[in-house]
Amino acid sequence: MTRFVFITGGVVSSLGKGISSAALGALLQARGFKVRLRKLDPYLNVDPGTMSPTQHGEVFVTDDGAETDLDLGHYERFTGVSARRSDNVTTGKIYSNVISRERKGVYLGATVQVIPHITDAIKEFISADLSDEDFVLCEVGGTVGDIESLPFLEAIRQKANELGKDKSLFVHLTLLPHLSAAGELKTKPTQHSVKELQSMGITADVLLCRSDREVPEDARRKIALFCNVKPERVISAPDVETIYEVPLIYHEQGFDKAVCDYFGIETSAKLNLRRWQDIVTRIKGPESRVKIAVVGKYTELPDAYKSLAEALDHGGIANNVGVNMDWIDSEIFESEDVVHYLEDVQGILVPGGFGERGAEGKIAAVKFARERGVPYLGICFGMQMAVIEAARNLASIDGAGSTEFGSVRNQVVGLLTEWKKGTTRERRDQHTELGGSMRLGAYPCKLSEGSLVRSVYGIEEIVERHRHRYEVNIDYQQRLEECGLIFSGLSPDGHLPEIVELADHPWFVGVQFHPELRSKPFEPHPLFTAFIKAAVERSRLV
Repeated sequence: MTRFVFITGGVVSSLGKGISSAALGALLQARGFKVRLRKLDPYLNVDPGTMSPTQHGEVFVTDDGAETDLDLGHYERFTGVSARRSDNVTTGKIYSNVISRERKGVYLGATVQVIPHITDAIKEFISADLSDEDFVLCEVGGTVGDIESLPFLEAIRQKANELGKDKSLFVHLTLLPHLSAAGELKTKPTQHSVKELQSMGITADVLLCRSDREVPEDARRKIALFCNVKPERVISAPDVETIYEVPLIYHEQGFDKAVCDYFGIETSAKLNLRRWQDIVTRIKGPESRVKIAVVGKYTELPDAYKSLAEALDHGGIANNVGVNMDWIDSEIFESEDVVHYLEDVQGILVPGGFGERGAEGKIAAVKFARERGVPYLGICFGMQMAVIEAARNLASIDGAGSTEFGSVRNQVVGLLTEWKKGTTRERRDQHTELGGSMRLGAYPCKLSEGSLVRSVYGIEEIVERHRHRYEVNIDYQQRLEECGLIFSGLSPDGHLPEIVELADHPWFVGVQFHPELRSKPFEPHPLFTAFIKAAVERSRLV
């Protein structure tokens, strides 16, 4: 029997519904249940693929090529369950599908309305592409009271009525602010948020109360009384040092027990959460620390590189070291000397990005890493900038650049117009719509015998997730390899460069894909593990 848990949020945004959903999923997994997590996003974009990272955060890409909300990254990292295209839907996608059906006459002349047509489409999404899951956790984006969230809230209300109470549960995440002048936590915002939810026909069964400290028992009793919730189902959700501590705290506070008790599930068996305890211990008590400079162009919003930051931490966990990340706007290096910013770091990482802004600064960071022997990891755009730097400064290719920046004399990086995906060929040109038109999802890559990356992965062929529109030009391979930049990973047909590395360098790797999307705390990605290990070794030399 599949049970559905609907997670909503109130009072303010960014309370951590995604982490809470992921943590609950992990706890239910630890109890032996099969879980699936889904995200309902109220914005009108069809997907976040064309949204600025500085507004919405990173785009998380699934194996099957979907551009999704960053919360799906949390779901994967906490549960290890690979997200799919069917696990994230937006208002834009729902309306697009409904309007497409209306144009085809599917509704047989009916007046198409929010209720029932939009809400029915949302309910179809919630139940689609499932097999034998014990729990499906559905997070509703936004905050209760937002006008754009109304169809989703109505849809989950209807869905819960159809399922019945033995198969559906509502969890509501709210804020308990602490007023220093009063010296206490204030419950009124939570009361109002629950009242707002009730006005939409939804009664919260479990309340998660976010605060900067543990919620005292008297406050929990007060909330339970005013919000018509059992006291044991008012769960304290205090701030923690690391997100990987959240499952432990939630278990201590009785979150998973409250969910199981609601469904009448026996909870006498003691959970083994040792692996979570081990992760938290490693994060809080590392043997040493290394400093990694992340030279990007969206550094003003940490969520723009969320999976990247987590993957660096995972690399630190694997090496039992802490990772201090120095987020540097690459544009700074177009007017200031890189030495001032990079001379004391043990590793340099240039992440993905789009557009010409800040590109020359990234190239300057690559040059510093190459000349100073600093461990370097370039991801997607970061690999392309490494190739351009080598083309200019090692191979002396005049005018080496990327067509992403306009007309260039030597197109070392150019627009990807055709590639193979499975048994079909994908084709694009400069007039193709931007949304969903990149090389997206999982693609194979063959690693060269004797290469650094072959030793890192320990296998001949890998599969990694991509998200890019431009590609390194294979025609320059021979000239660049003669100068020491080795093309150590290629697509199976040998046409698309996937990985480059420097022959005479302590650790220098550029990859066209996004390895951070597959890294997990219990299964750190091998590239990040090796990169941080190289940074640790450098720290011991200087």
